[in-house]
Amino acid sequence: MRNPERSYGTLPTEHLHSEKHAMDYIRVLYKRRWIAVPVFLLVFVVGAINAVRQTPVYESRVQLLIEKDAPNVATLDQMFQSQDAWMSDDFYQTQYRILQSRSLAKRTLDAMKLWDAPRLGNGPEPHGTISLLGLLMSGASSTAGFVKAIFSSEPPAPERAASEPRENETAAQSARIDEFLSGLAILPVRNSRIAEVRYASTDPVFAAAAANAVSKAYIQQNMELKFNSSKEAADWLSQQLAEQRKAVEASEAALQSFKEKNGTISIADSGSNIVVARLTDLNAALTKAKTDRINKESLYNQVKAAEGTGAIDSLTVVLSNDFIQKLRTDLTDLQRQQAQLAERYGPRHAEMIKIHTAIESADAKLRLEIQKVVESVKSEYQAALSEERSLQSALDTQKSEALNLNRRGIEASVLQRELESNRQIYESLLQRTKETDISSERRSTNVRVIDEAEVPRAPASPNVPRDLLVSFLTSLILAVGLAFLFEQMDNRIRTPQEMKALLHVPFLGMVPTVSREKDAPAPLLSGAVAPNFAEAMKTVRTNVLFSSADEGLRTVVVTSAGPGEGKSVVAANLAMAIAQAGQRVLLVDADMRRPRVHEMFQVPQDPGLSNVLTGNAKTPDAVHRTTVPGLWVLTSGYIPPNPAELLGSRRYLDFTASLDNRFDWVIVDTPPVLAVTDSAVAGRHSSGVLFVVASDKTSRHAASEALAQLDSAGVHVVGAVLNRVDLIKHPYYYSSYYRKEYSKYYAKA
Repeated sequence: MRNPERSYGTLPTEHLHSEKHAMDYIRVLYKRRWIAVPVFLLVFVVGAINAVRQTPVYESRVQLLIEKDAPNVATLDQMFQSQDAWMSDDFYQTQYRILQSRSLAKRTLDAMKLWDAPRLGNGPEPHGTISLLGLLMSGASSTAGFVKAIFSSEPPAPERAASEPRENETAAQSARIDEFLSGLAILPVRNSRIAEVRYASTDPVFAAAAANAVSKAYIQQNMELKFNSSKEAADWLSQQLAEQRKAVEASEAALQSFKEKNGTISIADSGSNIVVARLTDLNAALTKAKTDRINKESLYNQVKAAEGTGAIDSLTVVLSNDFIQKLRTDLTDLQRQQAQLAERYGPRHAEMIKIHTAIESADAKLRLEIQKVVESVKSEYQAALSEERSLQSALDTQKSEALNLNRRGIEASVLQRELESNRQIYESLLQRTKETDISSERRSTNVRVIDEAEVPRAPASPNVPRDLLVSFLTSLILAVGLAFLFEQMDNRIRTPQEMKALLHVPFLGMVPTVSREKDAPAPLLSGAVAPNFAEAMKTVRTNVLFSSADEGLRTVVVTSAGPGEGKSVVAANLAMAIAQAGQRVLLVDADMRRPRVHEMFQVPQDPGLSNVLTGNAKTPDAVHRTTVPGLWVLTSGYIPPNPAELLGSRRYLDFTASLDNRFDWVIVDTPPVLAVTDSAVAGRHSSGVLFVVASDKTSRHAASEALAQLDSAGVHVVGAVLNRVDLIKHPYYYSSYYRKEYSKYYAKA
């Protein structure tokens, strides 16, 4: 029977998470103790030795208050940084870099006169040789570095810039600067403007002196920087002040010369005001004339369009004329009278002729008045156009007069404003020059010492308790990590839980391993076996019998993924266990490549199954009775060249059918699935397959691949048995019920 929905080879995520608990982790550590314990001891001992062998190092601290104020001088953008730059987030990082710079270190060494000193005392004297223990301690210290951060409440120190010797430094100077900087550290105090200048040395007096010297050198350098900035600004301002004074004098001379040549001109003069007022009036009149012309031009265009279409009578200007409307009313009355007379008189009657003459006269008057209105519209448009042109000409003339009048005044105003601007710049430069002189005399700084460094009484390192704790945690983490790494890399099936989750087939039981010598016979229930082994086989038997009740099993093929996994022993003992339950059982050795049944039961190999399937022997002649009541065995017979073809032949089907009436159960031992196809072929002609997995031997991939092949061949897998479980080697995987209670029970029995 094929199981298409079955999936092999993947442990479900929910299983991995739900089945894991604290005991599982302890079991992993217990299993991998031969890896974890030596690593733990080695790393811890090396770390402990390193902690106690370290040379005492003393650390002294200076607390500096660094304000974010810029030099209080008038600086220009192209020369100095702006206030925003000083207030930026990079300001403090810049100061920390300056404190750790080579130039400041060189200044400090000059002040302390340390260039010719034999050593600065920043560390222990170098050893003549490098021992293996020293290398191990160095490695342990590097490994434990990240753990120390857990116990430190201080913010991380800024990274030191790569220190490279400068061209103006000799090799000795460069080495001395590097040696001095190796003991210096700058640590900012959180949520404050305070930075700690720390210096570490094996000499406590030198540590305090160096920390104070660095702070003083930094303050002195800061003051010199501000003084130099003020001096440069003062020099530049003096130069600019002299140039600006010349510019003011030149502006005054130019303005005076212009006034003498053209007279004093002001845009506020009365003549200028009259011109401007006239210009304003003309501009207003022109605007009004343009509006009037536009309105009359629009009416004129309507009249012209109506003349072209003959629709003059419908013009608004015509319709709104009262006299025309009266004439049109009179004409309408005459036309109505004509219609009334036409009902009584003929067209030649005197009354009809009279009324006709009156109508013609009224119509002529109406046309004449309409024409007058049209001519009036044209005349008014021409008059408005002439008025606009006249005002435009007058405005242009007035503009020219105003421009000529004010041009000289504008030139004078420009000269006046230039003079005032130069005077303001001159006065500003003069004021800034005075401020710069005052600032340079003050020599103030934005850095102050809060606490000077004192000679430390106790070393800062080594901190033996902390270092021992760090070594302990580091070794523990490394040991546990390696244990779980090896556990994760182990791809073998070990526990029933793993097998259930991986194979997705019923779990029929587990069989413990039996301690025996290399050439000792296989453990059989018919001999002296351990009680837990016998009980395990009875459990497998019970589960198989339960499966037979549900699925009608009679012929069961026993196989495994690969060789050496104990399938033949499981098949033989399963047959014995079923026979001991009062069933008639035939054990068939269908492993015609590496047969073992004849060795386990000490019966002749030939004749056997191969003889029966080739027709060289009858079934009754090949079946052997065993010492176990109800159990018979059919050995493999001679080794044929084509075992798979024999198992897939019609004779094998007839052979299995002939056994139904003689035996209650037929247990068939077959070769491994991944080696050959014999198991799949025999499995198709059986009620089901019992799959054997060797604990700590069968890999997950091999087991899942073997079951996938059986599933592809349409073979029904009854269940799986976990074989060769070492309860002594892996006691953490199995309950104390198997390890102790069974042993006590059978010992009493």
